[in-house]
Parts: sequence; structure tokens; C-alpha cells
Amino acid sequence: MKLSVVIAVYNEERTILKLLQRVAKVGLPKQVIVVDDCSTDRTRTILRSLPPAQDLEIFYQERNQGKGAALRMGFEAVTGDIVVIQDADLEYDPREYSTLIQPILDGKADVVYGSRFLGGSHRVLLFWHYRILTTLSNVMTDLNLSDMETGFKAFKSEVLQKVRLRENRFGFEPEFTAKIAKARCRVFEVPISYSGRDYDEGKKIDWKDGVAAIYFILKYSVMN
Repeated sequence: MKLSVVIAVYNEERTILKLLQRVAKVGLPKQVIVVDDCSTDRTRTILRSLPPAQDLEIFYQERNQGKGAALRMGFEAVTGDIVVIQDADLEYDPREYSTLIQPILDGKADVVYGSRFLGGSHRVLLFWHYRILTTLSNVMTDLNLSDMETGFKAFKSEVLQKVRLRENRFGFEPEFTAKIAKARCRVFEVPISYSGRDYDEGKKIDWKDGVAAIYFILKYSVMN
């Protein structure tokens, strides 16, 4: 069993090295795939300065396209049995990979969402953005998720053959959720810890992305 950890990065010069160090310490066979989404700070310089590593692959977008586009590029390089989506901003803890993938290893799940609202410690932020979007998504997909918008997900690599992803920005989350629901994937949630950032600390998603997410939830409820 090998993990493919896919990390979409944009302007994370303050956190990318710490994040990669934490991922490297995870004692599981893994492939680490980093996709830089045309960062404008020192992120690219930092990534290019890293010594070659057998389990680390780094790709660079020629222009900024968004998280969804960066993840799609990373997915094309996946060779592992299980894919883990990891943000580069230290909000989600790589030490919890074992918790995240356990339902898959137990043969119970095809996809696992790491929920910030099921009991793990978490910073309290943005009720309207997280809970309202999840509720609307549940209505349209007939799932009962507590945290559709989580950036900490794991799934069997074969799921990538069942869903065709299109959205470039943060529309990835509602699109992915709608499409795995239509594909009748077995979906589990597990509690995770969450150390969220606010906008002053560099958080990139904003109210416009929340409005867009409503559109994508409705869009992918009626189309593939």
C-alpha cells in the first residue's frame, strides 16, 4: 500500500518547507507530489532549491489557474494506491494520515473526508461559508457529510477513473463531492484536528468563492 500525497501550492513561502518536513516524517510508503500554481513569492525558489528525493516530484504551472487545476496536474502523476489531498498551509496535520485512510484500509470506504466538525480540535471560523455550503451540498447529493469543504481528503486512486474533474479554483470541493456521490462511491468521514488561518494570516478563499461554490453545487447536481 502506497500513498500519493498531492499538494497544491500557491504563495506559501512561509509554510511549504515545514509542511514537506512533516509529510516526510509520516512513516508510510508514499509518493509526494507538489504542484506550484505559479506562485509570485519565494515558493518556487524554495522548491527549486530542494535536493532531489526519490519520493518527491515537483511540477510547475506556467500560469496561475487555481487549486483545482493544480490538483488535476498532480493527479496525472499518481502511482499510489490511495491519494491524499494535503494543503500546503499547515491547517491539516500529516500525522493524521493513518486516521484518514483507515476506513479505506478496512475495506469500508472508497473516499474519506477529514471532518473538522466531528470532535477533533479546531479553530472556530466562518459558519456561513463552511456549514451552509455543506448543508446545500447534502441536499443536492443526498449525502450526510458534516464538512464538504474540507481540504483533507483521501480516496482510492481508482476513483480518478470514475470522475472527470473540470473546475480550476475552489469549485473542486463541490464538484468532487457531487461526482463521487453520482458514482456511488462509499464515503466515510473521520474526525481530524484543524488549525485554520484567517484572511490576515494568508487564507485565500473568500466570499466570492463561497458564492461560486453555491453555483457549482447546483451545476453538478444536474450534470456530470
